[in-house]
Amino acid sequence: MTVDDTGSDTAGGRVDGQDADPGEDPLALRLEQLILGAERRYTPFQAARSAGVSMELASRFWRAMGFADIGQAKALTEADVLALRRLAGLVEAGLLSEAMAVQVARSTGQTTARLAEWQIDSFLEGLTEPPEPGMTRTEVTYPLIELLLPELEEFIVYVWRRQLAAATGRVVQAADDEEMVDRRLAVCFADLVGFTRLTRRMEEEELGELVEAFETTAADLVAANGGRLVKTLGDEVLYAADDAGVAAEIALRLIETMAHDETMPELRVGMAFGTVTTRMGDVFGSTVNLASRLTSIAPRDAVLVDAAFAQELIRTGDAPASEAEAAEAAAAAEKEGEEPPVYRFALQPMWQRPVRGLGVVEPWLLTRRAAPA
Repeated sequence: MTVDDTGSDTAGGRVDGQDADPGEDPLALRLEQLILGAERRYTPFQAARSAGVSMELASRFWRAMGFADIGQAKALTEADVLALRRLAGLVEAGLLSEAMAVQVARSTGQTTARLAEWQIDSFLEGLTEPPEPGMTRTEVTYPLIELLLPELEEFIVYVWRRQLAAATGRVVQAADDEEMVDRRLAVCFADLVGFTRLTRRMEEEELGELVEAFETTAADLVAANGGRLVKTLGDEVLYAADDAGVAAEIALRLIETMAHDETMPELRVGMAFGTVTTRMGDVFGSTVNLASRLTSIAPRDAVLVDAAFAQELIRTGDAPASEAEAAEAAAAAEKEGEEPPVYRFALQPMWQRPVRGLGVVEPWLLTRRAAPA
């Protein structure tokens, strides 16, 4: 919650009705108290003072978490004070810089805000429909949240710990300290073709179902095959993988899966391999920009990769440099009585073309390589 820095101690509203804002919904206040587990007790100034931090730092934390301006209303709880104290304590102990603590607040706020919105829009809203005629949503919502809250909380903490363990494992395997932040990754965008036209033809509910099906399919395939879903943008998903072969497999499976679903539009995919800067769970840099540009020029139901991605597949033995080289390798293996190399993918160089902001690039068409006869 953003706050002003006046230090004013004017009371605003109370959950228990003392000085409560007459415009506030009583059920909303009861639900807030149930979810937060505490009553409103503090103004922002009082919370900062109780936590032993300056108003300036408290304001930065609240702004970073993405909460609305409450002025100096008495709307904060003991949990808000504890959160302030914990963040400030990490800074005082030297575990985090002040800038990093603000980043922690911002990344956590942004991630959980999206999660909370989804849970209300797609989950609780449907469950709180009155089960019997005559019952109001009000009569259903409070007991339902009372039952769900502890279970959801435990599950969210479990998933967060699992994700933290996986992310930590990826980081500690980095070759050096620089690679922990600027890493070499395969980055991929997958984009639904003609989505703008679909938005004009389809009803909102149908469009929502299509987007959800696309995002679910993409998320499942990315996770199952060892990639990391970075974000979804409605008609587009962005994922990354440490291994180019893993990213290529996911891309082709995405196209194959979507092609078998008549309700889905065609897909185009662009991938690049190189140094990527990671911040707050997102990825940045010229490699990401190149992957995005390749997506925009990719043919329908096809995958385009950059030259660095193609070279990485060749280096790891996932694809031959050319079919002539593959034939030579097979002939040499046969002559020596050995098994010929098995390549998963085929690469076909495409026309060179200028790409806005990135100069001239040479895309490669990625396909599955047919098994030898």
